[in-house]
Amino acid sequence: MSDSVAHVAGDPDVRGLERAGRIGSVVCASLLGLGHLVTGYVLLLAYMVEPGTSETGAHSGVASGLGLAFAIATALLTILFVKAGWLRRRWLAVPAALAVAAILRLTVLAPGL
Repeated sequence: MSDSVAHVAGDPDVRGLERAGRIGSVVCASLLGLGHLVTGYVLLLAYMVEPGTSETGAHSGVASGLGLAFAIATALLTILFVKAGWLRRRWLAVPAALAVAAILRLTVLAPGL
């Protein structure tokens, strides 16, 4: 029995599948990392809108809405990648935190309320 397990573990097909899974994980993590950076930058712009101008609320709202849309898109991609088994569930925390930051800026922390 141990001989058959060793044969399966040393099988080139099994090693190829493991390598493909690791490559898939790296690609997914890179794609999500880029998406999180873009979302974070847009939300940073939403929070950095200078108060006191006449268009502060509109600029902040547009940036927050765009950040929320990016957060939802990255959350959907994250769910897809987690269901495929390429990433772990902890990856869902980042888009959730970004979505909360966008919603707070749209509601409670909106300038001009």
